[in-house]
Amino acid sequence: MTDSSDITLEAVSSIGQITADEWDACANPSREVSAVPDAEQCSQDHAYNPFISHAFFSALEKSGSAVARTGWGARHLVARMDGKAVGVVPCYLKNHSQGEYVFDHGWADAYERAGGSYYPKLQASVPFTPATGRRLLVRDGVDQARVRKALAGGLVGLCDAVNASSVHMTFAPEDEWEFLGEHGFLQRTDRQFHWRNEGYATFDDFLGTMASRHRKAIRRERRDAVANGITIHHLIGRDITPDAWDAFFEFYMETGSRKWGRPYLTRAFYQQIGETMADDVLLVMAKRDGRWIAGAINFIGSDALFGRHWGAIEHHPFLHFEVCYYQAIDFAIQRGLTRVEAGAQGEHKIARGYLPQTTYSAHYIADPALRRAVRDYLKHERAYVQEAVEDLTDAGPFRKTETDE
Repeated sequence: MTDSSDITLEAVSSIGQITADEWDACANPSREVSAVPDAEQCSQDHAYNPFISHAFFSALEKSGSAVARTGWGARHLVARMDGKAVGVVPCYLKNHSQGEYVFDHGWADAYERAGGSYYPKLQASVPFTPATGRRLLVRDGVDQARVRKALAGGLVGLCDAVNASSVHMTFAPEDEWEFLGEHGFLQRTDRQFHWRNEGYATFDDFLGTMASRHRKAIRRERRDAVANGITIHHLIGRDITPDAWDAFFEFYMETGSRKWGRPYLTRAFYQQIGETMADDVLLVMAKRDGRWIAGAINFIGSDALFGRHWGAIEHHPFLHFEVCYYQAIDFAIQRGLTRVEAGAQGEHKIARGYLPQTTYSAHYIADPALRRAVRDYLKHERAYVQEAVEDLTDAGPFRKTETDE
Protein backbone atom coordinates (compact mmCIF):
# COMPACT_ATOMS: atom_id res chain seq x y z
CA MET A 1 0.00 0.00 0.00
CA THR A 2 1.11 3.56 -0.58
CA ASP A 3 0.14 7.07 0.37
CA SER A 4 -0.21 9.92 -2.11
CA SER A 5 3.40 11.11 -1.76
CA ASP A 6 6.66 9.50 -2.75
CA ILE A 7 6.72 7.62 0.55
CA THR A 8 5.82 3.98 0.05
CA LEU A 9 4.44 1.83 2.85
CA GLU A 10 4.44 -1.90 3.37
CA ALA A 11 3.65 -4.27 6.22
CA VAL A 12 6.12 -7.09 6.78
CA SER A 13 5.22 -10.33 8.55
CA SER A 14 8.55 -10.77 10.33
CA ILE A 15 11.21 -8.53 11.83
CA GLY A 16 13.64 -10.55 9.73
CA GLN A 17 12.23 -8.95 6.58
CA ILE A 18 13.95 -5.68 7.43
CA THR A 19 17.64 -5.53 8.23
CA ALA A 20 18.90 -4.60 11.67
CA ASP A 21 20.79 -1.63 10.20
CA GLU A 22 17.65 -0.24 8.57
CA TRP A 23 15.44 -0.78 11.61
CA ASP A 24 17.90 0.59 14.15
CA ALA A 25 18.66 3.64 12.00
CA CYS A 26 15.03 4.56 12.64
CA ALA A 27 14.66 3.21 16.18
CA ASN A 28 17.99 3.83 17.89
CA PRO A 29 20.26 6.09 15.86
CA SER A 30 22.42 6.72 18.91
CA ARG A 31 23.08 5.20 22.31
CA GLU A 32 23.98 8.60 23.73
CA VAL A 33 21.59 10.75 25.74
CA SER A 34 20.64 13.87 23.81
CA ALA A 35 19.52 15.91 26.84
CA VAL A 36 21.48 17.20 29.81
CA PRO A 37 21.53 14.71 32.72
CA ASP A 38 19.82 17.05 35.18
CA ALA A 39 16.89 17.90 32.89
CA GLU A 40 13.53 17.45 34.56
CA GLN A 41 12.58 14.90 31.92
CA CYS A 42 15.33 13.69 29.67
CA SER A 43 14.48 13.92 25.99
CA GLN A 44 13.79 10.48 24.57
CA ASP A 45 14.19 11.50 20.92
CA HIS A 46 17.58 9.85 20.63
CA ALA A 47 17.98 8.05 23.93
CA TYR A 48 18.87 4.41 23.40
CA ASN A 49 15.90 2.21 24.25
CA PRO A 50 16.68 -1.53 24.18
CA PHE A 51 13.04 -2.52 23.78
CA ILE A 52 12.65 -0.93 20.35
CA SER A 53 15.87 -2.40 18.99
CA HIS A 54 15.85 -4.91 16.14
CA ALA A 55 17.58 -7.40 18.45
CA PHE A 56 14.76 -7.32 21.01
CA PHE A 57 11.99 -7.88 18.46
CA SER A 58 14.09 -10.55 16.81
CA ALA A 59 14.48 -12.37 20.14
CA LEU A 60 10.72 -12.24 20.71
CA GLU A 61 9.95 -13.63 17.28
CA LYS A 62 12.77 -16.14 16.84
CA SER A 63 12.07 -17.63 20.28
CA GLY A 64 8.41 -18.26 19.49
CA SER A 65 7.29 -15.83 22.19
CA ALA A 66 5.59 -13.26 19.92
CA VAL A 67 4.45 -15.09 16.80
CA ALA A 68 1.15 -15.83 15.07
CA ARG A 69 0.80 -19.09 17.01
CA THR A 70 0.71 -17.16 20.31
CA GLY A 71 -1.62 -14.51 18.88
CA TRP A 72 1.07 -12.00 17.89
CA GLY A 73 1.28 -11.99 14.10
CA ALA A 74 3.87 -9.42 13.00
CA ARG A 75 2.66 -6.64 10.68
CA HIS A 76 5.50 -4.19 11.12
CA LEU A 77 4.91 -1.06 9.08
CA VAL A 78 7.85 0.19 7.00
CA ALA A 79 8.00 3.55 5.21
CA ARG A 80 10.53 3.95 2.40
CA MET A 81 11.77 6.78 0.23
CA ASP A 82 13.86 5.91 -2.81
CA GLY A 83 14.10 2.37 -1.46
CA LYS A 84 15.55 3.43 1.92
CA ALA A 85 13.68 2.78 5.16
CA VAL A 86 12.84 6.17 6.69
CA GLY A 87 10.31 5.06 9.29
CA VAL A 88 8.99 1.93 10.99
CA VAL A 89 6.27 1.03 13.46
CA PRO A 90 6.39 -2.23 15.47
CA CYS A 91 2.94 -3.70 14.94
CA TYR A 92 1.15 -7.01 15.46
CA LEU A 93 -2.14 -8.48 14.30
CA LYS A 94 -3.78 -9.96 17.39
CA ASN A 95 -6.69 -12.26 18.18
CA HIS A 96 -6.69 -11.55 21.94
CA SER A 97 -5.77 -8.76 24.39
CA GLN A 98 -3.21 -10.56 26.53
CA GLY A 99 0.30 -9.36 27.31
CA GLU A 100 -0.45 -5.69 26.64
CA TYR A 101 -0.90 -4.02 30.09
CA VAL A 102 -3.38 -1.49 28.67
CA PHE A 103 -6.69 -3.18 29.16
CA ASP A 104 -9.42 -3.13 26.53
CA HIS A 105 -11.25 -6.33 27.48
CA GLY A 106 -14.33 -4.31 28.40
CA TRP A 107 -14.37 -2.68 24.96
CA ALA A 108 -14.07 -6.08 23.32
CA ASP A 109 -16.87 -7.61 25.40
CA ALA A 110 -19.22 -4.70 24.75
CA TYR A 111 -18.57 -4.78 21.00
CA GLU A 112 -19.05 -8.54 20.80
CA ARG A 113 -22.35 -8.27 22.73
CA ALA A 114 -23.48 -5.65 20.24
CA GLY A 115 -22.81 -8.06 17.38
CA GLY A 116 -19.41 -6.76 16.28
CA SER A 117 -16.07 -8.55 15.88
CA TYR A 118 -13.37 -6.90 17.97
CA TYR A 119 -10.68 -9.33 16.85
CA PRO A 120 -8.48 -9.21 14.94
CA LYS A 121 -7.03 -5.89 16.06
CA LEU A 122 -3.67 -4.23 15.45
CA GLN A 123 -1.31 -3.61 18.35
CA ALA A 124 1.49 -1.08 17.79
CA SER A 125 3.66 -1.87 20.77
CA VAL A 126 6.44 -3.99 22.21
CA PRO A 127 4.95 -7.34 23.23
CA PHE A 128 4.78 -8.07 26.97
CA THR A 129 6.62 -4.82 27.77
CA PRO A 130 4.86 -1.98 29.62
CA ALA A 131 7.67 0.52 29.09
CA THR A 132 7.31 3.89 27.40
CA GLY A 133 9.21 4.30 24.17
CA ARG A 134 8.85 5.74 20.69
CA ARG A 135 6.50 3.88 18.36
CA LEU A 136 6.61 6.13 15.27
CA LEU A 137 10.28 5.42 14.61
CA VAL A 138 11.67 7.88 12.08
CA ARG A 139 15.20 8.09 10.72
CA ASP A 140 17.24 11.25 11.29
CA GLY A 141 17.76 13.57 8.33
CA VAL A 142 14.25 13.28 6.88
CA ASP A 143 11.08 15.34 7.27
CA GLN A 144 9.97 13.94 10.64
CA ALA A 145 6.42 15.30 10.53
CA ARG A 146 5.85 14.07 7.01
CA VAL A 147 7.06 10.55 7.72
CA ARG A 148 5.11 10.44 11.00
CA LYS A 149 1.95 11.46 9.15
CA ALA A 150 2.55 8.75 6.56
CA LEU A 151 3.03 6.14 9.28
CA ALA A 152 -0.12 7.21 11.14
CA GLY A 153 -2.12 7.06 7.92
CA GLY A 154 -0.50 3.74 7.11
CA LEU A 155 -1.73 2.24 10.38
CA VAL A 156 -5.30 3.28 9.52
CA GLY A 157 -4.89 1.89 6.01
CA LEU A 158 -3.48 -1.35 7.37
CA CYS A 159 -6.41 -1.65 9.76
CA ASP A 160 -8.78 -1.50 6.80
CA ALA A 161 -6.67 -3.83 4.66
CA VAL A 162 -6.61 -6.66 7.23
CA ASN A 163 -10.22 -6.09 8.31
CA ALA A 164 -9.20 -5.25 11.88
CA SER A 165 -11.51 -3.45 14.27
CA SER A 166 -8.93 -1.05 15.63
CA VAL A 167 -5.32 0.05 16.11
CA HIS A 168 -3.84 0.43 19.59
CA MET A 169 -0.54 2.23 20.13
CA THR A 170 0.42 1.70 23.76
CA PHE A 171 3.11 3.20 26.02
CA ALA A 172 3.91 5.92 23.53
CA PRO A 173 5.68 9.14 24.53
CA GLU A 174 3.44 12.13 25.14
CA ASP A 175 4.39 13.93 21.93
CA GLU A 176 3.37 10.94 19.79
CA TRP A 177 0.14 10.66 21.80
CA GLU A 178 -0.62 14.30 21.02
CA PHE A 179 0.32 13.86 17.36
CA LEU A 180 -1.96 10.85 16.93
CA GLY A 181 -4.76 12.66 18.75
CA GLU A 182 -4.51 15.37 16.08
CA HIS A 183 -4.82 12.67 13.41
CA GLY A 184 -7.99 10.98 14.61
CA PHE A 185 -6.80 8.59 17.30
CA LEU A 186 -8.54 8.50 20.67
CA GLN A 187 -6.33 9.40 23.64
CA ARG A 188 -6.00 7.31 26.77
CA THR A 189 -3.90 7.71 29.91
CA ASP A 190 -2.91 5.48 32.81
CA ARG A 191 -0.20 5.56 35.46
CA GLN A 192 2.96 3.76 36.49
CA PHE A 193 5.50 4.39 39.24
CA HIS A 194 8.97 5.65 38.34
CA TRP A 195 11.98 6.68 40.40
CA ARG A 196 13.67 9.95 39.44
CA ASN A 197 17.35 10.68 39.91
CA GLU A 198 17.72 14.21 41.26
CA GLY A 199 21.49 14.15 40.92
CA TYR A 200 22.12 11.83 43.87
CA ALA A 201 25.68 10.70 44.47
CA THR A 202 24.72 7.82 46.78
CA PHE A 203 21.67 5.90 47.97
CA ASP A 204 21.99 7.72 51.29
CA ASP A 205 21.67 11.03 49.44
CA PHE A 206 18.35 9.78 48.09
CA LEU A 207 17.24 8.63 51.54
CA GLY A 208 18.06 12.06 52.89
CA THR A 209 15.20 13.55 50.88
CA MET A 210 12.62 11.30 52.55
CA ALA A 211 10.53 11.80 55.64
CA SER A 212 12.12 10.21 58.71
CA ARG A 213 9.70 7.29 59.08
CA HIS A 214 10.08 6.27 55.42
CA ARG A 215 13.86 6.58 55.59
CA LYS A 216 13.98 4.33 58.67
CA ALA A 217 11.58 1.82 57.10
CA ILE A 218 13.72 1.48 53.97
CA ARG A 219 16.90 0.98 55.97
CA ARG A 220 15.17 -1.71 58.01
CA GLU A 221 13.83 -3.44 54.89
CA ARG A 222 17.25 -3.46 53.23
CA ARG A 223 18.85 -4.89 56.36
CA ASP A 224 16.19 -7.57 56.88
CA ALA A 225 16.17 -8.59 53.20
CA VAL A 226 19.68 -10.05 53.45
CA ALA A 227 19.52 -11.18 57.08
CA ASN A 228 19.53 -14.90 56.31
CA GLY A 229 22.97 -15.08 54.74
CA ILE A 230 21.72 -13.73 51.39
CA THR A 231 24.12 -11.97 49.06
CA ILE A 232 23.15 -9.74 46.13
CA HIS A 233 24.94 -9.84 42.77
CA HIS A 234 24.78 -7.62 39.67
CA LEU A 235 25.35 -9.58 36.46
CA ILE A 236 25.90 -7.82 33.11
CA GLY A 237 27.25 -9.04 29.78
CA ARG A 238 29.69 -11.93 30.11
CA ASP A 239 28.91 -12.23 33.82
CA ILE A 240 25.50 -13.68 32.91
CA THR A 241 26.42 -17.35 32.66
CA PRO A 242 24.11 -20.10 31.33
CA ASP A 243 23.45 -21.29 34.88
CA ALA A 244 22.36 -17.78 35.87
CA TRP A 245 19.97 -17.66 32.89
CA ASP A 246 18.62 -21.11 33.80
CA ALA A 247 18.06 -20.02 37.39
CA PHE A 248 16.37 -16.78 36.39
CA PHE A 249 14.07 -18.57 33.94
CA GLU A 250 13.05 -20.90 36.75
CA PHE A 251 12.18 -17.85 38.86
CA TYR A 252 10.24 -16.30 35.96
CA MET A 253 8.25 -19.48 35.35
CA GLU A 254 7.44 -19.96 39.03
CA THR A 255 6.19 -16.42 39.53
CA GLY A 256 4.60 -16.10 36.07
CA SER A 257 2.63 -19.30 36.48
CA ARG A 258 1.06 -17.92 39.66
CA LYS A 259 0.37 -14.44 38.23
CA TRP A 260 -0.70 -15.17 34.66
CA GLY A 261 -1.35 -18.92 34.47
CA ARG A 262 0.98 -19.24 31.48
CA PRO A 263 4.16 -17.15 31.28
CA TYR A 264 4.61 -15.41 27.94
CA LEU A 265 8.34 -15.73 27.34
CA THR A 266 10.23 -18.90 26.44
CA ARG A 267 13.65 -20.03 27.60
CA ALA A 268 14.77 -19.48 23.99
CA PHE A 269 13.96 -15.78 24.37
CA TYR A 270 16.47 -15.44 27.19
CA GLN A 271 18.97 -17.46 25.17
CA GLN A 272 18.55 -14.97 22.31
CA ILE A 273 19.00 -11.83 24.39
CA GLY A 274 21.93 -13.47 26.17
CA GLU A 275 23.61 -13.85 22.79
CA THR A 276 22.67 -10.49 21.24
CA MET A 277 21.84 -8.05 24.06
CA ALA A 278 23.71 -9.16 27.18
CA ASP A 279 25.36 -5.76 27.59
CA ASP A 280 21.88 -4.21 27.76
CA VAL A 281 20.78 -6.53 30.57
CA LEU A 282 21.22 -6.22 34.32
CA LEU A 283 20.34 -9.34 36.27
CA VAL A 284 20.07 -8.64 39.99
CA MET A 285 20.43 -12.06 41.58
CA ALA A 286 20.18 -13.20 45.19
CA LYS A 287 22.21 -16.17 46.43
CA ARG A 288 21.99 -18.20 49.64
CA ASP A 289 23.98 -21.28 50.63
CA GLY A 290 25.72 -21.33 47.27
CA ARG A 291 22.66 -21.29 45.01
CA TRP A 292 20.58 -18.65 43.28
CA ILE A 293 17.25 -18.17 45.06
CA ALA A 294 15.74 -15.02 43.46
CA GLY A 295 16.35 -12.52 40.72
CA ALA A 296 15.07 -9.60 38.67
CA ILE A 297 15.83 -8.70 35.08
CA ASN A 298 16.35 -5.09 34.04
CA PHE A 299 17.18 -3.57 30.67
CA ILE A 300 19.65 -0.68 30.44
CA GLY A 301 18.92 2.34 28.27
CA SER A 302 21.16 5.35 27.82
CA ASP A 303 19.04 7.38 30.24
CA ALA A 304 16.88 4.84 32.10
CA LEU A 305 16.84 1.46 33.75
CA PHE A 306 13.75 -0.59 32.90
CA GLY A 307 12.71 -3.17 35.47
CA ARG A 308 10.82 -6.14 34.04
CA HIS A 309 10.40 -9.55 35.68
CA TRP A 310 11.06 -10.87 39.15
CA GLY A 311 10.90 -14.35 40.61
CA ALA A 312 12.06 -16.44 43.56
CA ILE A 313 12.15 -20.02 44.74
CA GLU A 314 12.68 -19.02 48.37
CA HIS A 315 10.66 -16.29 50.03
CA HIS A 316 12.31 -13.94 52.52
CA PRO A 317 10.87 -10.74 54.03
CA PHE A 318 11.53 -7.66 51.87
CA LEU A 319 13.76 -9.53 49.40
CA HIS A 320 11.44 -8.51 46.56
CA PHE A 321 11.83 -4.82 47.43
CA GLU A 322 15.61 -5.13 47.70
CA VAL A 323 16.14 -7.01 44.44
CA CYS A 324 13.60 -5.11 42.33
CA TYR A 325 13.54 -1.55 43.68
CA TYR A 326 16.48 -0.64 45.91
CA GLN A 327 19.15 -2.36 43.83
CA ALA A 328 17.73 -0.68 40.72
CA ILE A 329 18.06 2.72 42.41
CA ASP A 330 21.63 1.90 43.47
CA PHE A 331 22.53 0.95 39.90
CA ALA A 332 20.88 4.02 38.38
CA ILE A 333 22.78 6.31 40.75
CA GLN A 334 26.07 4.59 39.92
CA ARG A 335 25.42 4.88 36.18
CA GLY A 336 24.02 8.42 36.31
CA LEU A 337 20.72 7.33 34.79
CA THR A 338 17.83 9.77 35.05
CA ARG A 339 15.13 7.32 36.10
CA VAL A 340 14.05 3.78 36.90
CA GLU A 341 10.84 2.53 35.33
CA ALA A 342 9.54 -0.26 37.54
CA GLY A 343 6.89 -1.72 35.24
CA ALA A 344 3.15 -1.87 35.62
CA GLN A 345 0.95 -1.32 38.67
CA GLY A 346 1.97 -1.36 42.33
CA GLU A 347 1.07 1.52 44.65
CA HIS A 348 3.37 -0.11 47.23
CA LYS A 349 6.22 1.39 45.20
CA ILE A 350 5.36 4.89 46.45
CA ALA A 351 6.75 4.24 49.92
CA ARG A 352 10.00 3.12 48.23
CA GLY A 353 10.44 6.43 46.40
CA TYR A 354 8.74 5.59 43.11
CA LEU A 355 6.20 8.29 42.24
CA PRO A 356 3.25 8.15 39.81
CA GLN A 357 3.96 8.92 36.18
CA THR A 358 1.29 9.31 33.49
CA THR A 359 1.50 6.85 30.61
CA TYR A 360 -0.08 7.35 27.20
CA SER A 361 -1.81 5.28 24.54
CA ALA A 362 -3.66 6.15 21.33
CA HIS A 363 -6.49 4.18 19.74
CA TYR A 364 -8.04 4.23 16.29
CA ILE A 365 -11.44 2.51 16.20
CA ALA A 366 -13.06 1.92 12.83
CA ASP A 367 -16.69 1.49 13.88
CA PRO A 368 -18.24 4.95 14.53
CA ALA A 369 -20.62 3.67 17.22
CA LEU A 370 -17.90 1.92 19.20
CA ARG A 371 -15.65 4.91 18.66
CA ARG A 372 -18.22 7.28 20.21
CA ALA A 373 -18.73 5.04 23.22
CA VAL A 374 -15.00 4.66 23.86
CA ARG A 375 -14.38 8.38 23.36
CA ASP A 376 -16.93 9.23 26.04
CA TYR A 377 -15.45 6.66 28.42
CA LEU A 378 -11.91 7.92 27.90
CA LYS A 379 -12.88 11.50 28.71
CA HIS A 380 -13.89 10.43 32.21
CA GLU A 381 -10.98 8.01 32.58
CA ARG A 382 -8.39 10.68 31.76
CA ALA A 383 -9.83 12.97 34.43
CA TYR A 384 -9.70 10.15 36.98
CA VAL A 385 -6.09 9.29 36.10
CA GLN A 386 -4.98 12.93 36.40
CA GLU A 387 -6.62 13.27 39.80
CA ALA A 388 -5.12 9.99 41.01
CA VAL A 389 -1.62 10.98 39.88
CA GLU A 390 -1.89 14.29 41.73
CA ASP A 391 -3.24 12.69 44.91
CA LEU A 392 -0.64 9.90 44.93
CA THR A 393 2.18 12.38 44.31
CA ASP A 394 1.02 14.46 47.27
CA ALA A 395 1.05 11.31 49.40
CA GLY A 396 4.67 10.52 48.47
CA PRO A 397 7.35 9.69 51.06
CA PHE A 398 9.51 12.77 50.60
CA ARG A 399 10.04 15.50 53.19
CA LYS A 400 7.63 18.41 52.88
CA THR A 401 8.55 20.40 56.00
CA GLU A 402 11.34 20.46 58.56
CA THR A 403 9.07 18.57 60.98
CA ASP A 404 9.23 15.56 58.66
CA GLU A 405 12.91 15.16 59.51
